Amino acid sequence: MPLTDRDLAILGFEAEWRRHADAKEEAIRADLGMSPARYYQLLGRIIDTAEAQAVDPMLVKRLRRLREARESARLRGAAATR
Repeated sequence: MPLTDRDLAILGFEAEWRRHADAKEEAIRADLGMSPARYYQLLGRIIDTAEAQAVDPMLVKRLRRLREARESARLRGAAATR
């Protein structure tokens, strides 16, 4: 399924958000009109698509790598507390 305008806006925002003077969460609300929780839910789904990979392969690869690192750290932390 092709990416929607909203999907493209989310990818574009993620690629450029450091240019915003405000905190990222505030910029998400102001620029995209959604809660940060919803933004991250959608972003997680978007970066799993081949269409997103075709639009911005470096961004998608970086975001996937960051997500995998967070998941690995979480699993290591859970294993250490047992």
